[in-house]
Amino acid sequence: MQHCRQRCERRLVRLFDEAPGPAPRLEQAMRYGVLGGGKRLRPVLVYAAGRTLGAGDEALDAPAAAVELIHAYSLVHDDLPSMDDDALRRGQPTCHRAFDEATALLAGDALQSLAFEVLTAGETPRAAAMVATLAQAAGRGGMAGGQALDLAAVGGRLDVEQLMAVHRHKTGALIRAAVRLGGLAAAAGDDPRLEALDRYAAAIGLAFQIQDDILDVTGDAEVTGKTQGADAARDKPTYPALLGLDEARRQAQALVDEGCSALAGLDAQPLIDLARYMVERNH
Repeated sequence: MQHCRQRCERRLVRLFDEAPGPAPRLEQAMRYGVLGGGKRLRPVLVYAAGRTLGAGDEALDAPAAAVELIHAYSLVHDDLPSMDDDALRRGQPTCHRAFDEATALLAGDALQSLAFEVLTAGETPRAAAMVATLAQAAGRGGMAGGQALDLAAVGGRLDVEQLMAVHRHKTGALIRAAVRLGGLAAAAGDDPRLEALDRYAAAIGLAFQIQDDILDVTGDAEVTGKTQGADAARDKPTYPALLGLDEARRQAQALVDEGCSALAGLDAQPLIDLARYMVERNH
């Protein structure tokens, strides 16, 4: 994981160092939003999935950077006062607190555009399929649609199936995209191994969100880098609230087991290790 994180980090830094834009404050906010730490889990999934199907790291650098740029843009926008209104991200003031709301909006917009610029530059294999994958995951049928459902649910009452539907879009879509992007670097879209990877990603995407909800209750803000209890303060439906902590943990583990089972027949130990990390992490 550390090697993949460092490789992605270097690629992201180069994007800003080699071709800076004309607006210095916007550049600073973009760098703040994407280079300010983080686990780089989605890029690591790109590398792990791609390596599982035989892709080299050079073919995975662009999709790994692109998916992290989309993730960073989503965090900048999710933290805005009109959305989740968060003050803390990765142990630092959120982008709109460090700069201002208008600059944070523009930084998120520019990070999203940069992601697709990265995917279409150079000799990226199956670039069109990758662009479609990332666009669908980020848009109305994926992350943006999920965020809209999440906002609509504040103060309401959802059952577990409804909550899962929200998070399949809000969180799960981008995790599934990361895994598919890695697979597309090595194989055509109709390769049956991509279906196995997608089943894995769909399961661990939900497991990741359940664990995130658990950490909102049990985590330490100094360790997680986020405000503890933020979901409860906003009266957002969560898995622990619906199921209790013990059952939420059981559900997360069951989803990890389901995802790992989907990889039977593939040499995919790094993906299995990542799935376990996602529900065992305490940061």
